[in-house]
Amino acid sequence: MPKVLVVDQGKCTACRRCELACSFKHTGEFNPAAARLTVAVFLDDDYYQPVVCQHCDEPACMAVCPAGAISRDVKTNAVIIDDDRCIGCRMCIMACPFGGTDYSVSEQKVVKCDLCGGEPECVLNCPWGAIEYKEPAGQALDRREQVARKVQAALREVV
Repeated sequence: MPKVLVVDQGKCTACRRCELACSFKHTGEFNPAAARLTVAVFLDDDYYQPVVCQHCDEPACMAVCPAGAISRDVKTNAVIIDDDRCIGCRMCIMACPFGGTDYSVSEQKVVKCDLCGGEPECVLNCPWGAIEYKEPAGQALDRREQVARKVQAALREVV
């Protein structure tokens, strides 16, 4: 089974090292705005969530691309964009329900996570283990446990 990026929101501290590592890997500069992922930060709620491409089984971005520029890498199973074929129409950005694609003004192209060829820099540079690159087995069970613990904590506060 192919590996996927798995996010554990509870471990994220919003240090944004993942964004820095990603941007440096793809552009040669430390610029969070150039990263292929984003850490959504909600300070009022003390909530941080790395938002990454899900490399969907049936990618909406691939289905709407009129140029056929989006395909799946057979080695990594990543959904990738062929820069030579991309016409910059941004249909993929509108179609993605997760915000996994973006338009880079500085690069003048649509960009998204390509799993760094199978060694994601975001994973290698997350000191807290909030982003992992692993087989998805048990992912739903882990998430259910996290939700159950949050509900349990909330109930304790009410009582």
